[in-house]
Amino acid sequence: MISIAEMHPKDVDLCFDLDSNEFAFWTKSQWEKEFSKKNVKIFGLFISKQLIGVCALQLVIDEAQINYFAVNQKFRKKGHGSNLMNYLINYCKTNEIKSLLLEVSEKNLIADKFYQRFHFSTVGKRKNYYKDGSSALLKIKKIKKK
Repeated sequence: MISIAEMHPKDVDLCFDLDSNEFAFWTKSQWEKEFSKKNVKIFGLFISKQLIGVCALQLVIDEAQINYFAVNQKFRKKGHGSNLMNYLINYCKTNEIKSLLLEVSEKNLIADKFYQRFHFSTVGKRKNYYKDGSSALLKIKKIKKK
């Protein structure tokens, strides 16, 4: 059974484990800091009780920034990432969020293509943003009301 649920500070180890096994983007202290922010919602994507995806969404007035979005490699190309993104878009509509923003490495062509499917447009670039020297593409999606 697939489900999406809001995560809580007690779930920090689950998020850190998924991240460290897949990407190692964030340290455990970065995850703890993310969970401590009042304006951040963290959503987990589960199959049964196994966490297979995570999204950290930072809300600022009528905008939302995706700070983290990942699905376990074993579960990719099966629609799970799309399920999580559709959930986020609906969450934004319900909460009167007008735009959804994110950054993605210009080298991450698979992720960029994924975001394009959801009509994210590139609106800028942060040069040499990532550790490997690659630039970040700044993307935005305008959210239409229900």
